[in-house]
Amino acid sequence: MASTRKYKDIAAYHVATFLWFTDYCILFPVISYFRHKTAASLTLTYQEGQRKQIEEDIRHGAVFLTNHRDIVLDAAFLSYKLRLRYNIRPFMGIGNNLFGKKWIEPIVRYNRCFVVKRDGGPRDAMEHAQHMSEYLAYIRQHKRSIWLAQREGRAKDSNDLTQPAVLKMLTIHQEDFLKGIRDLNICPVSLNYEYDPCDYLKAQEMQLKRDNPHYRKTKQDDVLSMKTGINGYKGEVVFRMTPSINHWLDQHEDELKNLSRNEQAAIVAAQIDKQIHSNYQIYERGEKFEQYLQGQLEKIDIPNKDEEFLMSKLREMYNNPVINYEKSHLPGIV
Repeated sequence: MASTRKYKDIAAYHVATFLWFTDYCILFPVISYFRHKTAASLTLTYQEGQRKQIEEDIRHGAVFLTNHRDIVLDAAFLSYKLRLRYNIRPFMGIGNNLFGKKWIEPIVRYNRCFVVKRDGGPRDAMEHAQHMSEYLAYIRQHKRSIWLAQREGRAKDSNDLTQPAVLKMLTIHQEDFLKGIRDLNICPVSLNYEYDPCDYLKAQEMQLKRDNPHYRKTKQDDVLSMKTGINGYKGEVVFRMTPSINHWLDQHEDELKNLSRNEQAAIVAAQIDKQIHSNYQIYERGEKFEQYLQGQLEKIDIPNKDEEFLMSKLREMYNNPVINYEKSHLPGIV
């Protein structure tokens, strides 16, 4: 018995050593390389006076729920900064439609990805949601952290709104929605890129969908988006963390507990949006930015290219965060 246990201990030691070596000597430097190659700066910050509260909130793990710009690097960059500062590596949910090429595997491994299945019929979707909800609850029971986007897919126009359906899916295993949200310990994070390398691809997709309502992206399109997002220049990248929404629940639970699950999910989603929107980094835009937009427009090569429409969509992507930032500072229900 002792020899068997010793063998298991030695095996576990070697596995742990290999994982440590892979992480620090191979995967971590890969993310560091792309950070220095494609970003002028990468910052993890907070509103003044909130740091101690946030550090207490994440001490036993949290769900870092963010807006979504890049398929891969949103989570990779946040994980990189959390690892440097707090030795936290959140697990990451990634759609099964994004597994297409071998070269993406090192970054996916660094992100500690689990698969969010998005195919199949309604029954399959319900089973997938139940399974994932239970898995996330298991991770949180072990005080581990998780990264998730606030919605399925990216908001092409950067109008970042949390989908109540995502919150319901995350808590589907729990009869009490508010208890399920509390157990997740959601800490919204505002994610900001000065420049979105995929902006011209998003604008292009919007025209293609306008001209053909049945247009659907291919796997090759997803791979191109991943390559462009990883390799493209992003300027200043800022992650601004916010306190757990459980503090807000403490103040509003009496108002929420008698509402339907749908109503609760909608109001909680609106509070998450407010914390994300009010913490956007607002960048100065000038003549240099106008030249940048023109250069992105010139990259689009499609039949019947509608330059006026495409430019309006490019501008919309950068204007919507400013509009939402201003709205978030108005008095409201949440």
